[in-house]
Amino acid sequence: MTVYMPSTLLTLAVRSVLRDEAMAISALQELPMELFPPLFKDAFIQKQANVLRAILQAWPFPCLPLGGLMRMLEIPHLERLQIILHGIDTLLAQKSHPGSYKLRVLDLRPLHMDFWDIWAGEACYPEGKSKRRPQKGGPMVAKQTLKVFVDLCLKPTPLNPCLSYVCLWVAGRKDVLSLGCRRLKITTVDIQNIVTVMEMLDLDYMEEMEVCCSWKLSTLAAFAPYMGQMQNLRKFLLSHICVPASISPEEEEQLVSQFTSQFLKLRYLQVISLDSVSFLQGQMDQMFRYLEGPLKTLFITDSQLLDSDLKSLAQCPGVQLKHLNLSGITLTNISPDHLRVLLERSADTLKTLDLENCMILDSQLETLLPALSQCFQPTTFNYLRNPVSVAVLERLLSHTAKLSCLTLEMYSTPWEVYGVDGASHYKRLEELREELSQPAMPPENTKTVWFSIIPCPPYEDQAI
Repeated sequence: MTVYMPSTLLTLAVRSVLRDEAMAISALQELPMELFPPLFKDAFIQKQANVLRAILQAWPFPCLPLGGLMRMLEIPHLERLQIILHGIDTLLAQKSHPGSYKLRVLDLRPLHMDFWDIWAGEACYPEGKSKRRPQKGGPMVAKQTLKVFVDLCLKPTPLNPCLSYVCLWVAGRKDVLSLGCRRLKITTVDIQNIVTVMEMLDLDYMEEMEVCCSWKLSTLAAFAPYMGQMQNLRKFLLSHICVPASISPEEEEQLVSQFTSQFLKLRYLQVISLDSVSFLQGQMDQMFRYLEGPLKTLFITDSQLLDSDLKSLAQCPGVQLKHLNLSGITLTNISPDHLRVLLERSADTLKTLDLENCMILDSQLETLLPALSQCFQPTTFNYLRNPVSVAVLERLLSHTAKLSCLTLEMYSTPWEVYGVDGASHYKRLEELREELSQPAMPPENTKTVWFSIIPCPPYEDQAI
């Protein structure tokens, strides 16, 4: 049985206006604001070019969130996008605009989809978090910049047709257009293609950047000057930088310096994730000394660090960590005092701590215990694959038992459990797990204490 859903009055009003193109265009100045989004949406679907151009002239909002509309509609977009961009060309060519003209931002990101179904008024779009000086109000005049926002993922394959067209369109209009990208992901090693795109962007708007492919150190150094222009960057992810064996120490030092020197300009970083970046061994001070932060998330994983590196992290002026992950960093020969200081400085904010496979010795862990006891906010603690003894693990568990927010703890089974006296050790660990998994708190906050069945072998210099 087919259920008939009657059209709303708003839908009927929009259809009535669009039936007569000339009438629709002449009526725009008299239409209430709430009719513009559905009117634009229907005209966009029907490819009514003249109506769309007229709507752009009278658009009553500071932003046109076109990317959200294109994401909603399962129809080809390129021809419709060309109509809109040609309409904007007409606007930009005009010497003056009426005082009611408000369009300042063309947003091509797949956001703000609710704008097209639920009228959101003037609050439809925040113009951004950039620290640029705001433009003065009043009508748009010739040469005033229109902001165009996109999200980009640079892959080995070409950009999709819509993004490719937008880039070509922007390239010839730099005097009146500003192309901003707040989220950039790079999965290609083609530095020439990357540079071409970087030259198109106003990098002041960049807030998140992710490099998730195997770059050579020389590629990173070539990209570094563009990174230095991202003065409002908040999130930076980098992984798997390759240093060729043929490179000389002097050349490596120069290339590393080209990269680390950019952090002097990136003072607002809040999230840093570095994976497999051992080329930074001994260079962390150059990266972190200037951060004003607050640095909230720090992942440095599967890399090699020196004592001086961890010391520079502990002394970083902008530290206010919520998430710390040092998994895969061998800390055996690094002073635990630096990590202790880092934990103490983050005691009021830290929520997750991941020290998996850091090869921390019992003596080092005991140095960290007082600092761990001061961290009252953690919800997750990962201590897998560290050569802990039963006695020290028991002391660690007695400290974490006092952390009321902690809901997940992960440990390796001590090597001793598999030795001659293993049965008694295993029994004691089971008792501890039962005790700690049922703390005096509401059932929905039950704690999980998990022991891996695979033991971590003791470090060669640590007695069993």
